This record gives sequence, C-alpha cells and structure tokens, in this order.
Amino acid sequence: MTQDEEYQCFVLDEDKLLDEMEVMLQDGFRVVDYHSSELFPERWFDLVVVLRTDNTVLYGRLEARGYSDAKIQENVECEIMQVPVDEAREAYKPEIIVELTSNTLDDMENNVETVQRHLASLRHQ
Repeated sequence: MTQDEEYQCFVLDEDKLLDEMEVMLQDGFRVVDYHSSELFPERWFDLVVVLRTDNTVLYGRLEARGYSDAKIQENVECEIMQVPVDEAREAYKPEIIVELTSNTLDDMENNVETVQRHLASLRHQ
C-alpha cells in the first residue's frame, strides 16, 4: 500500500476495494462507512447517510486523531463547501439520502435511532 506524504495517510486502491466490496454487499443490509460517496455504484445502497459536523467540532476531532495540518484543513474546507452532501446528491436518488448532524453524543445517539428506523422501514418493503 502506498503512502501519501502530504496528508500522511495511505492511498486507497479503489479498484481492489470495489472488487472486494461487490462480493460482500451482494446479500444486502450492510453498512459501509466512507466519506466520499461518488466512488460506489448507486445500485449498492438503499440508504445514504451524510453526517454533518460544525467545523470547530470537526477540527478538534481530527486534531485529536493526530491528523496532519494539511489533512485537517482539507476536511474542514470540504465540510464548509458541503462536498460530501453534494457528492451524495450527485451520485444517488434524493429519496435515499439522509443528512444528520453529528456534533454531540446526543446527536450521535439520535442518529443511531434515526438510521435504525430507516433500516427497519427498508426491511418491511
């Protein structure tokens, strides 16, 4: 696996990832956690959740993880410019996209409940 020196992170082999995921997702009802939705085929998903975070909260989280300044800056700029939600809107049908705020522990708990309700409704279709 190659390393990106500027962002101090690994570079993803997208083709290999997609090949592996194709098999894993064929049975459905799987959760995929990734911050860019344009990579994945629309047919794979029945629900796309975009977590939104206040920039000051996001900055603190990424700094606490030890991310490089360049990586923190890029992530914060992407959130300001709404890149993740815009990518989701371009890649998937609007009716399967859910935006949720994820600033606090209460938000996160509510988000889990919201996603569980959406998944339960999908199972009953």
